[in-house]
Amino acid sequence: MADPFTLPLWLYPALTGTAALTGMVDAIAGGGGLIMLPALLYAGLPPHMVLGTNKVQSMCGTAMATWRYWRAGLFSARAGLPLALAALFGAAGGALLVQRIDAAVLRLVVPLLLMAVALYTVLSPRMGDEDAHPKLSARGYVPVAGSIGFYDGFFGPGAGQFYSVSLVGLRGLGLTRATGLTKLLNLSSNFASGVVFAIGGQVLWLLALCMALGAVAGATVGSHFATRHGARLIRPLLVTVSLALTGKLVWSWFTG
Repeated sequence: MADPFTLPLWLYPALTGTAALTGMVDAIAGGGGLIMLPALLYAGLPPHMVLGTNKVQSMCGTAMATWRYWRAGLFSARAGLPLALAALFGAAGGALLVQRIDAAVLRLVVPLLLMAVALYTVLSPRMGDEDAHPKLSARGYVPVAGSIGFYDGFFGPGAGQFYSVSLVGLRGLGLTRATGLTKLLNLSSNFASGVVFAIGGQVLWLLALCMALGAVAGATVGSHFATRHGARLIRPLLVTVSLALTGKLVWSWFTG
């Protein structure tokens, strides 16, 4: 078990560089945890410290991406506030509950959900940047945002993909606009679960702050490319991340 005061010094720049890569991936399509969580586990951190430390650095990177998408005019903070609050409270509840409930069932179900996300992204003709007729109103989407937020706090992998795909499919947003609003919702759920982990003493702060610098740099680059190139960049990366995350979760399930 790693101790924050005895971590080899080389791990700090190595994990900061890894955080830059995950911040870029997260800013474009989500799923950076597919890279970051195994890296932290390989570094020797205990699992609960991995989750808490990752949430802090991820929150910082997501904050930068959120700001860049907002500056590009891809979502309205005022209109998105009710959804962000639903995600925040949902994530707080999920992070509290995960400490009491075995997540083994989710580990079986989530790969199937992620595969569905990837297939929807590939097959749906509406995963471009054109807005479509919404199936749910903004108010009707609030429970969906809260449920995905709860999942993000409880388990986490693929939450960004679930936000993006549901905003396209249910709210009729174009993919780039959906990705922008996803960052706001992800920021809310990361913040809530990060606070819960921090209160529980599950964050290695020096490492988390170093990684946060990398995540912010990566998110700056990723959001720049995403806002310039739109769906033709986001769509293939969203599919790739969904399939990779699905494969990893299936492999983890069958290897115990």
